[in-house]
Amino acid sequence: MTMHDPLTQRLLDEFQHRFPLTTTPYRDLAWQLGCSEAWVLTTLRRLQADGVISRVGPVFRPHTIGVSTLAALAVPTDELAAVAAQVSGYPEVNHNYEREHTYNLWFVITCATAERLQTILTEIATTTGYPLLDLPMERDYHIDLGFPLQWS
Repeated sequence: MTMHDPLTQRLLDEFQHRFPLTTTPYRDLAWQLGCSEAWVLTTLRRLQADGVISRVGPVFRPHTIGVSTLAALAVPTDELAAVAAQVSGYPEVNHNYEREHTYNLWFVITCATAERLQTILTEIATTTGYPLLDLPMERDYHIDLGFPLQWS
């Protein structure tokens, strides 16, 4: 991981699990770090723009707020980037990624309703013209994605 100043390292390390659940979370982070709220916001924006972090936000247990599914498309390699950009154009798509498989573009969709979820899946299959797998979760497992960062 790229070396960051000690304060940025603390911001990234310490708040993977303990992000303040308050009406003023960035001000509260700043108070705990001993810096300004403006510094916290500017730093998080910079880290996101630099690709160090993808997002700052909650992770909810599946299907407690809305509905979601894992989906996959079988896309020719030369069209993968364009189709991935099209899929990512839906605000309901959390992320997508390439896998080594016939179905090589995988993505997660989260929607307020099952009807909206089905509409998006149908639109993606229709507009791309590629086979789509809908793989709804049958059983959930909690995997803690926080981990101690290694600084070089």
